[in-house]
Formats: sequence, structure tokens, C-alpha cells
Amino acid sequence: MKILIVDDDPVLRQILQTYLSRAGYEVALAEDGRVAWEMWQKEHTRLIITDWMMPVMDGPELIRRVRGASFPHYTYIIMLTAKEGKSDVIFGLEAGADDYLTKPFNTGELRARISIGERILNLETNLSQALARMEELATHDPVTGLLNRRALYTHAEAELNRAQRDRKPLSFVMLDIDHFKQVNDQHGHLLGDKALHAVATTLAQNKRPYDWAGRWGGEEFLLVLPATDSQEAALVAERLRVSIQETRVPLPNGGAISVQASLGVATSTFEPGKAYTLDLLVHQADEALLRAKREGRNRVCVFDSKSTAVTT
Repeated sequence: MKILIVDDDPVLRQILQTYLSRAGYEVALAEDGRVAWEMWQKEHTRLIITDWMMPVMDGPELIRRVRGASFPHYTYIIMLTAKEGKSDVIFGLEAGADDYLTKPFNTGELRARISIGERILNLETNLSQALARMEELATHDPVTGLLNRRALYTHAEAELNRAQRDRKPLSFVMLDIDHFKQVNDQHGHLLGDKALHAVATTLAQNKRPYDWAGRWGGEEFLLVLPATDSQEAALVAERLRVSIQETRVPLPNGGAISVQASLGVATSTFEPGKAYTLDLLVHQADEALLRAKREGRNRVCVFDSKSTAVTT
């Protein structure tokens, strides 16, 4: 762990640096609160030991600035000072300090208090990681690693609202793996899951950073393409179809199987007299997908309200 020592006394800074370095810590030094504040904004050191009385910017002001910043992780702060009065202790803690040591201090006590800070920071890290895992489970499909239907619906709705505000097109690509039931029946559900994961990986690798992709259900996937008209979306879908066709899913005993997919494209154009909802766009993409299935599979169809759907 890295510790930032803030003190205007060069002798004390050197003593603390030597002691903490020998204890296995990485140490950074600052001679006043302003220098420490600038350093902390760049590196966000998670444990600070600061003096109270310093020129330019004192310890309490440094602490207030750290506490007022919107950094994602907590910073544990120990204040060192010659002040011993109860009111001084209260003032320092109210400024945002986590712990308080008066000078001269015992190095063993300082080490023990640093250990307390480490435990608290480790608990915070573990909690953040647990929350991140819970969020991942709540928003992502466990088989494919893509967004699940609920999360994808939320993002798609937000993109539709944005497209309506900006008067820009928004395209949906509905994808379905062809003859997926045969894969499960012939090779088992474990290999079927591997095929789903392979298609999901291909989808993730071929989408743009600002596109949204997720598992819609079963062997169906949905790709949301912001600021993309139907012609561009059809090209994206075709590239994806070819990439999926070239994907190989290895068999347990050697060899591999290939998979194919049918894709349907629907686009909101915001022409006069046309109103789009999320459910309508999903329905239109699904209609185009069904047309691709009827016409022989392993192809892309674009929805056209005049002729229901057209094949690319």
C-alpha cells in the first residue's frame, strides 16, 4: 500500500519515510497541504498521514478537500499534531480525519493505527468488489456474458429516447442461431452453451464501442445500433453473419461444428407521421428475422413496412 506523508518538517518526513519504507510501504512525500492536494488528485493515494499546522494549506483544509472530492474509493486519513485539547481533537475529526495522534508519537502506535486503516480500506475494497459482482449477475447473462434481456431493454429504451430527441436513426438487429435445437439434441446442452458463448463473443467483437448487445432469450440475440440507418445496419448484420458462419465450436473428442444465424433489421426513421416505440422496433426486427428463416436461413432481412420485409 502507498502512504502519502504530509508535513512541513523535513526531519519528521524523513523519519516517517524511513520507518514506513522498512515496514514494507511505498511512501510519497509532500511538504504542505497544497502540494499534497495536487498529488492526491493525480494518484488518489488511499492512506494519508498529515500534520495539522502547515503553511499554504493546513491539514484540516486538505482533509476537507479530500472529503469533498468525488473519487470512487475511500481515503483513510490520520492526523498528526502537537495539539492535545479535546476541542482540537473534535475539530480534527469533524474536518474528516479518521484517526488522530499527538506529537511526539510512538512508532508502534502509529503502525497499529495504520493497520486499522488498512483493514478498513480492505473491507471497502471487498465490499465494492462484491457489489460489482452482484451488479454483473443482475445485468448480464451467465452463459454468454452479454447483457441480459432486462438490462438490454433498459439501454435500448434510453437509446430510443435519445434518437427521438436528436432526430437520428436507430437500428435493431435481431439474431437467431439456425437449427440450434439440433445442436443440443446431437451434442448435448453443454456444447449448446459453448455455441451460444461463441456467437456472443463474435457479436461482442464485431460491435462498435457504443453499440449494445445482449441475449434476448434462448438462442436469440439483439444488437442496438445508435445513429445507424437501415443500410448501415444491414452491412453490420451481414458482417456479423459471415463472422458467425466462420466460427468453429470445438467438440470434446476432436473436430468442431460450425453454426449459422439468421438476422432481421429494423430502423426508426422518424419520418412525418411515423411513431416508434421500443416494442414496435423489436417486433419489426423479429418480423424481418422470421422472413429470413422462411427464405432459407443464414441470411439478413431488412424490415420494410410496404412489403413487410426485404431480403439483402
